[in-house]
Amino acid sequence: MLSKKSKYAIIALIRLAREFNQGPILIKDIAEQERIPQKFLEAILRDLKNAGILNSKKGKGGGYYLNKNPKDVHLAGIMRLFDGPIALIPCVTFVYYVPCEECKDEETCGIRAVFKEVRDATVSILKKATLAEIITIENKLIAKKK
Repeated sequence: MLSKKSKYAIIALIRLAREFNQGPILIKDIAEQERIPQKFLEAILRDLKNAGILNSKKGKGGGYYLNKNPKDVHLAGIMRLFDGPIALIPCVTFVYYVPCEECKDEETCGIRAVFKEVRDATVSILKKATLAEIITIENKLIAKKK
């Protein structure tokens, strides 16, 4: 399940992506408009800055802004940053691989094969889901609702 931290990160990033190249946005404004607790948001934005996804400006006119194009930021990367592996079992993860203790032979393990397929499909979908793509989907859904 997606953690609150990941969900809030995605919400904040979409907000920043909607105003890409329009200058920094104050944490207070993001927190109020997106209904995210400000203290929690501060920690999340700091993590995103440390990961190189965001940058910040201090002083008057300061705040946070996207350091990358919204087309280059996908959900898989955000989820891995805050929640760790996307795979459901450790022997099929990209970054966090750990062999299963009870496994006799990974190459012939049917369980591993099924969960690898699930992981591959999930990661493929999450990598296609960039901030820009999510904004496009939201705009279509809003237009359809009218």
